[in-house]
Amino acid sequence: MDQPCYKCGQLVEEGRPFCPHCAAPQIRVVVAEPVAVTATFGEPAGPSRASDSLPASETVPVLALPTQWSKALKPCVLAAVVASVLMALGLHPFVAMFSVGFLAVVLYRQRQPEVELKGGMGARLGALSGLLWFAVTSILETTVVLALHKGPELRKQMTDAMDQAASRTTNPQALEMFSHLKAQGGLEFLMIAAILFSFVLAIVLGAMGGATAGMIFGRRNKG
Repeated sequence: MDQPCYKCGQLVEEGRPFCPHCAAPQIRVVVAEPVAVTATFGEPAGPSRASDSLPASETVPVLALPTQWSKALKPCVLAAVVASVLMALGLHPFVAMFSVGFLAVVLYRQRQPEVELKGGMGARLGALSGLLWFAVTSILETTVVLALHKGPELRKQMTDAMDQAASRTTNPQALEMFSHLKAQGGLEFLMIAAILFSFVLAIVLGAMGGATAGMIFGRRNKG
C-alpha cells in the first residue's frame, strides 16, 4: 500500500526506505507520549502531586500526629510548679500527684482548644507532668535539707518512725528487719527505695489524673 512521503508528499511504495522523488528516509521512530496514570479505587491523582510541595503538617491529619510536646511542656511545667507549692502548703502528696496530671490537661486544653482530647492523650500529659512534679519537689526538698542542714533531723525522724513500728509488733522477723534498716547503710537504702517508689507513683498517679481529665473533655467534645 502506497503512503505519502512526509517530506514531499508524493506516493511511495510501502517498504521502500527512501522516497524516489526527494530521497527522504521513510523509516521513522515514533516516541509515544507518557500516559497519565489513572487513579484506582476512585481516588484522584491530583492531591498526591500537590502533597509533594506541601509541608507534612498540612498533608497529615491532625489526629494522626503525635502530641506536640513542645506545646505541652509549658502547661505541664506550670501544673508541676502549682502542685508542688500546694503540697508545700499542706496538700497530701498523693492528692498532689493526681492533681498535677488533671491540672496539666486543663491548662493544655486552654492553650490548645482546637485539639481533640481523649483519655490516652490525657494520660501522656499527666505522666509528663507527674515526672516534672517529682523533679521539682525533689530539687526543692534537697535544697531545703542542704541549706538548713536537716540531714541529721531527717535521719532521726526515720529512726523514730521505725522504732514506733517495731514497738507495735512482736514478730521476730519484722524486728530483725527493723534492726537491719537502722544499721549502717540501712537508712540510705530505705531513702533510695522511697525515692524510687515516689518516682513511679508520681508518674502513675499523674497519668491517672490526666486520663480522667482527658475522658471528661472527650465526653464534652462528643456532646
